[in-house]
Amino acid sequence: MAHDEATETDYYTYLAQTRNSTWGSNVSLESGSAQRKAPGLSLYENYLERQKAGGYRSFVPPSIPTVLGGENKLKSPEAYTEPFIQFMTENPTVWHAVAAFEDRLTKAGFKKLSERKTWNDELTQGGKYFTSRNGTALIAFTVGDAYKSGNGVAMAAGHVDALSARLKPISNKKTTGGYVQLGVAPYSGGLNSTWWDRDLGIGGRVIVKDHETGKISSKLVKLGWPIAKIPTLAPHFGVGMMGQSNKETQMVPIIGLDSSDASSAAEDFANLTLGEVGSFAATQPPKLVKAIAGELSITDYSSIINWELELFDTAPAQTIGLDKELISAGRIDDKVCSWAAVEGLLASAADPVEGDGIVKLVGVFDDEEIGSLLRQGARGNFLPSVIERITESFAPSGTLSGANLLSQTYANSFLLSADVTHAFNPNFPASYESSHAPRLNVGLCIAADSNGHMTTDSVSTALLTRIAEKSDNKLQLFTIRNDSRSGGTVGPMLSSAMGVRAIDAGIPQLSMHSIRATIGDKDPGLGVKIFAGYFDNFEAVDAEFDQTMG
Repeated sequence: MAHDEATETDYYTYLAQTRNSTWGSNVSLESGSAQRKAPGLSLYENYLERQKAGGYRSFVPPSIPTVLGGENKLKSPEAYTEPFIQFMTENPTVWHAVAAFEDRLTKAGFKKLSERKTWNDELTQGGKYFTSRNGTALIAFTVGDAYKSGNGVAMAAGHVDALSARLKPISNKKTTGGYVQLGVAPYSGGLNSTWWDRDLGIGGRVIVKDHETGKISSKLVKLGWPIAKIPTLAPHFGVGMMGQSNKETQMVPIIGLDSSDASSAAEDFANLTLGEVGSFAATQPPKLVKAIAGELSITDYSSIINWELELFDTAPAQTIGLDKELISAGRIDDKVCSWAAVEGLLASAADPVEGDGIVKLVGVFDDEEIGSLLRQGARGNFLPSVIERITESFAPSGTLSGANLLSQTYANSFLLSADVTHAFNPNFPASYESSHAPRLNVGLCIAADSNGHMTTDSVSTALLTRIAEKSDNKLQLFTIRNDSRSGGTVGPMLSSAMGVRAIDAGIPQLSMHSIRATIGDKDPGLGVKIFAGYFDNFEAVDAEFDQTMG
């Protein structure tokens, strides 16, 4: 049944079935008003349901289970449009995105490994595994049934962090002019001019202590409605808004109203907080503490010992255009490439080739937008340590030293660094070279840079081109104009740390670093197709190349 033809009863029945199979919740839903709170849904999910009922017709189609169920084999590019839209809408923060990847991999039969334990007795030929770090970076891999230590690793790497505004350690602010405001700081290029007048939600992770057991745990949270707005100043005041504002004093989000500052009998600011003096809750806006605690069913505010929360645009991802050929969403950079890479690995694993002698691996990292310098970033030891563990686990006793095998592994490996690149913008044709103007819904775009900001060279381009030929994919090319500045990716830092051959290639998008960006509706699926083709064909294609070229 086409989604537009579905009745409300059909939709809620489908939603209940989806939650039971995908999230493991026991939900019983009945038809009713679009404004009714569906039982079993969080506030955030209810907000999205109301948005959907109000016209976001492409949000959750009945076709999703055919793609995201037990059958993970490669589909047509069009089949991945709606699952990607659902993923983007439901996972607005880096913590939620990584948790969603973990859930997806687990349901596909991948086993989670702990970095705190040895893996020597865990890994087997033909196995499927993943591990995560800090809840914001993840590496998933499959081991070929004929793999032996020293063989290559076909790697794809992207990042899942995105420009945002994160709460300051003490986010409570004094009421000004009757407004309650929230102390936030830009993450990378967040709080830019595209953040004005947006309906902003909040989410992230909360660190909670159980006072009975003394155990400390992490919980994910999203509130179910926009809680903040950064208002522009009307043009009547004669002040230009775009690019002229101070992020510390003029881009402070409003989260509510409070007239206590207008009364001479108002309580002291310190007494308007929740929790004991010195507690974490006492440093945060009381209304926000109550909302977060309510969403997590926390009754003792002192059990919240810290949190990492960020603001995000609440408008759901959706298809747009007369023929719905475009996807508009927040945080596309670089969740689209990371999502496509994970789905490509799942598709490859669903149809394994007998005699597969390599490891196929996807790494999605945090902190790329701020330099990748933290332990969950690509400059950390996460990826090299995983490959070293794999190499060691399969090394026969009494053979080459670990360092020797590891160096051999790197020499036989390849990295596809996947980050979004710039699609041609028809309103600014002079900003592009005419021969390097990527289009939407065509295919992955190889990114080159003469100054080493990208890993692409002639050998890696020839290798990926050959893979594209064998897997029926099209590739595009992009390089920045000489009078413009190139961005960066995780490619150079990973390639140089391990000494592996590498290429930079990503899905083209419009409006990079805006709070909302645009890609083609087939682009997520085209990404899945090329990643699956890369994993399936790398071993054979690599054998075609003279080893002295490495």
